[in-house]
Amino acid sequence: MSKIKVAHILNAVGGVDMWLRINLNALDPNIVENIVIRGVEGPTDPFSDKNGETVLSYTVPIQREISIFKDLKAIRQTIKILKKERPDVIHAHSAKGGIIARAASLFYKVNVLYTPHAFSFLSADSSLKRTVFIGIERLFKHFNSILLACSISERNQGLNKVGYKESRAIVMNNCVQPINISEVKVPQQNIKTPYICTVGRPSYQKNIEMLVTVVKILKEKQPDIHLVVLGVGVYSPNKEAVEALIKNEDLIDNITLIPWIAREELFGYVKNADLYVSASRYEGLPYSVIEAMAMGKACVVTDADGNRDLVKDGHNGYVVPQDGVEVMANRIFALLSDDSMRKTMEQNTLTRFHAEFNIDNNIEKLETIYKKYS
Repeated sequence: MSKIKVAHILNAVGGVDMWLRINLNALDPNIVENIVIRGVEGPTDPFSDKNGETVLSYTVPIQREISIFKDLKAIRQTIKILKKERPDVIHAHSAKGGIIARAASLFYKVNVLYTPHAFSFLSADSSLKRTVFIGIERLFKHFNSILLACSISERNQGLNKVGYKESRAIVMNNCVQPINISEVKVPQQNIKTPYICTVGRPSYQKNIEMLVTVVKILKEKQPDIHLVVLGVGVYSPNKEAVEALIKNEDLIDNITLIPWIAREELFGYVKNADLYVSASRYEGLPYSVIEAMAMGKACVVTDADGNRDLVKDGHNGYVVPQDGVEVMANRIFALLSDDSMRKTMEQNTLTRFHAEFNIDNNIEKLETIYKKYS
C-alpha cells in the first residue's frame, strides 16, 4: 500500500504549532508521509515524526497580519512547492493558513482539509471586522474546502455561520499524549496552597479579568484562596490591565502571574492545583484544559466554544455562563469544600480524557480521514 502524502500549511504559532507536533509524533509513518509548509512566525525547531525522523519543511512568508504583497508571495511559493512535492491532500491550519492553502489549491487541485483552530471572526473586536471575516470564510469554503473541525463547537460554527454543508464538515478532536503524573516535577516556585490555576495569556480571548473578580468573591468565603495564572507571555495585550485590577482589588497576595515557561514545567503547577479553571470567551478545543484532564483535574469553565466540548456540567466539573462571575465563584467553592465530590469528578475526567482526547486512542481516525480525502 502506497503512503498518503499530506502537506500541512500553517503559521506554526501557539496551539497550531502544538497540534502539528503532537500529531506528527503520533501518525504512522508507514501510512502517512508528511511535509510542512510553514510561515515565518513561531518556533523554528524542526518537526519530527513518530520514528524521530525530521519532517521535510519549507518556509514561506505566511504571517498573521494581512499583507497583500506577502500573502500573494506566499501563495505563489506554496503553489510551486505543491507542484514539486505532489501531496495527495492538503491540511490547512488557522485562518491565514486556510486562505493560503485554498488559494493555492486552485492551481494544484486536491482536497483541502481546513482546521480553523477557532474561527478568526470569533476574535473580531467590531461588528464590521466580524462581518468581513465571516465573508472571507464563506468565500473560501468554495475552494476545494472540507472543514476538519477540532471540536463539535467549531463544526457548529462552520455549519451555522460559514455555511458548510453537513457532508463537508467533520470533526477530529484535539488530543494529547497521556501524562504520567508520577513523572511530573514539582515547580521550583513555592505557591501556597490551596490554589486553583489557569493557563492563558492576559487577552480578550482568555478573559483573565473575570477570574480576578471571581477570586475577589471567593476571598470573602476563603481568605487564603490563591489563583495561579500560567503562560503570561510576551504577547499579553491585557497584562497591564490585569495587574492594575489585581492591585486595585487588593489581591496581590491571592494571585500569582507566571511568565511563559516550558510545557513540562507548567505541568508541575497544574499537578499541584486543586482544580483547573478557564474563563475563555472562545476556543477551538483548548489544549490547556485537555492537559488538565489528562492529569485528572476537575475543571470549572465558561460556556464557550471548546470549553463546553470538554467539560460536562456536573460530571467532570462545571460549565458556567460567560458572565456568571458569582456562579463560577460558587462552583469553585463547592468543589474546594467537598473532597468526595471533587475526587469523583477527577475520576470522571480521566475516563473522559482516555475515551475522547487521548491521541494514542484516536490517531487512527485522522489517518482514516486522510485516506478518505486523498
